[in-house]
Amino acid sequence: MTHASTTPQPSQHRGYDFSGSGIVIAGGTSGVGLATARYFANAGAEKQVLVGRNEQRGKEALASLAETNPECDALFVAADVNEVGAADDVVRQAHEHMGRVDVLVNSTVAQYQPTLLHDIPADKLVDILVQQAVGPILMSRAVVPVMREQRVGAIVTIASDAAKVPTPGETGIGAAMAAIVTFSQTLAVEAKRYGVRVNVLTPSLIVNTGSYDRAMSAEFSRKIFDKIVSQAQLGLTEPEDLADAILFLASPLSRRITGQVISVNGGISVV
Repeated sequence: MTHASTTPQPSQHRGYDFSGSGIVIAGGTSGVGLATARYFANAGAEKQVLVGRNEQRGKEALASLAETNPECDALFVAADVNEVGAADDVVRQAHEHMGRVDVLVNSTVAQYQPTLLHDIPADKLVDILVQQAVGPILMSRAVVPVMREQRVGAIVTIASDAAKVPTPGETGIGAAMAAIVTFSQTLAVEAKRYGVRVNVLTPSLIVNTGSYDRAMSAEFSRKIFDKIVSQAQLGLTEPEDLADAILFLASPLSRRITGQVISVNGGISVV
């Protein structure tokens, strides 16, 4: 049985093998999360747990995954992982379903559009910080004890280049993303002694996602992003680009990589 972060044999370098690995994807019912579930299934991950708030979307995600990967035994868990206790319950159900948790992918996205600070009500600013940053923190907190006991595990969190590049309209979002980045890097230092690796991916715009549609639906944010789209000379990021990077960071091929923050943005910025 091969698990996510064991030392690879030479033959494994020809591709990914997640056979026998337990995969949890928070925000796994659409966009980057669902694309990642498909990629893991293609790489042999028969056992997965997809987490999301919406029951109907969860059912649709499971049906979509079953259509492309009928051998995948996926479980949907309805939960708002921003709530204290919910993440612990998710990990408990995941462990019961899979017997172990080798990989946690945090792909939760809060539904906020870029807005200048003076136009954001104070209570809304607090909501932005909590809804965007707390979920990945609580999920990581919940899964670390399991991974410590296993002495192996990989956590990959999707944040945003807003954590690195100051952009008008992204004061709240940028602060939340910076919190995710610093939390993840500090956790990487704490967890490495137990064989647990923690890394962050920071895209900018991701096409074919709800967040992209929301950003382009408002005049203010569309003007900002229209200016930077031309800088993505390698092409705008797609969910599959993030899925590729996630599988690499979860695999034995990246066994020496932890605490890193990697931009996947098509060249919009180099940070």
